[in-house]
Amino acid sequence: MTDRSDGPIGRLPEHLLVEIFTHLPVCEWVQVACVNKQWANIFQGDCLWQTAIARNWPSAGLRKRWPGPIPRGSARRRFQALYVSENFVPSGGEIDELVGHTYLYLKEQLERPAMPPSSILHGTIIDQFIACGKTGEQAHDLASKIWLAVIDSLEENEQTFLLLKRLAREGEFFLPFPYSRSYKVLWRVFDKLFTDFRDCFSGADYHDALSTAKSRFQPVPSTWLGH
Repeated sequence: MTDRSDGPIGRLPEHLLVEIFTHLPVCEWVQVACVNKQWANIFQGDCLWQTAIARNWPSAGLRKRWPGPIPRGSARRRFQALYVSENFVPSGGEIDELVGHTYLYLKEQLERPAMPPSSILHGTIIDQFIACGKTGEQAHDLASKIWLAVIDSLEENEQTFLLLKRLAREGEFFLPFPYSRSYKVLWRVFDKLFTDFRDCFSGADYHDALSTAKSRFQPVPSTWLGH
């Protein structure tokens, strides 16, 4: 995108630029922010994000801060959470900012070089939802949806392969409900390993992983077999 800072658009006051930018598709915002320093600064401030939240999710401003370990964060972080809740986590059409924040929290934790044990991450998510008034069953269901959405969003690279292998091994630990790992989540972990990453296994690693899978799922799908 060319620099328009010397043209008519560049002479507009900041509040009008914010109005223009928030009417553009979100997928174009990164490109717009690269036009010049002034526009980049607008995207770094809170005004644009607050305006975008008010335009796209008017009721979001009515939600009070919640208790629990996962914070609400800046206006930009809140926009990201609401966008995630609307577009990446299935929730029957309901937009839940906390679900989006939890998705972002889990994805960032899984991408850390020194990732905490998955049982700790899962417990943190469960505690967050229970602190906000969800029942154990509701918290477990929401946590499972978030885990599935995050796992499906991971790129196909060596880091993801190593992460999935670790999650498959950690799935062997038993925890009481609602802190137990979801059957659907563990199935998705093994399914991605044996379909998307089968060629990454050594022979011994493949047979070890398959043996673990067979101890948890009977019968295993035919698509998981054969290395």
